[in-house]
Amino acid sequence: MKYKFFKYLGLILLLGSGWHTLHAGYIYGKATLAQFLLEQAWQNSEQGKQVQKPWQWADTWPIARLYLPHQKPMIVLSGATGRELAFAPGHLSASVLPGNPGTVVISGHRDTHFSPLAELTTGDVLTLEARQQKIHYQVIKTKIADTRTEKLVLDNSFNQLILVTCYPFDAVEAGGPYRYIVQAIQKKTKQQLKTLTNAQHFTI
Repeated sequence: MKYKFFKYLGLILLLGSGWHTLHAGYIYGKATLAQFLLEQAWQNSEQGKQVQKPWQWADTWPIARLYLPHQKPMIVLSGATGRELAFAPGHLSASVLPGNPGTVVISGHRDTHFSPLAELTTGDVLTLEARQQKIHYQVIKTKIADTRTEKLVLDNSFNQLILVTCYPFDAVEAGGPYRYIVQAIQKKTKQQLKTLTNAQHFTI
């Protein structure tokens, strides 16, 4: 009787392990396929200069491509809800569209696409590709903000890129009130950057 018990227990554990392996493989395969479809939709959008959905039932589409230092370029989707952020960083609709003058805000998950934000430092160059052009920005500030007491005020009097993710990066539970914010202004000349810095025109 004891032998049969351990035999069945071993079989159950083996089946459970196999199920988890298959499930993990399915999730990885789904994520890989999604990235391929997003990239394909982006290429079609750029060539045809019109909106291309990554899959038929999608309620979002690629609107830009973001380049961070030492990272593969990543697609930016229209919208910044949980649906979009599950696949890629998303554009906050309250901000201007990438490629237009003003403030562009992009949000992403701290434990996936936007985990590299933790490594960004002042002076790093970020590139946003949209509307058949590449716009270069230079990081001027990083900040930890408490959403309970602080609000992000969008200033469209100059061109800047703001990246937002949850904080801390190693938090066990998702969500929480803190956000990690990276602010970069369009890279012009050192003199223009100095003028903005002295004027404190970019407070966040």
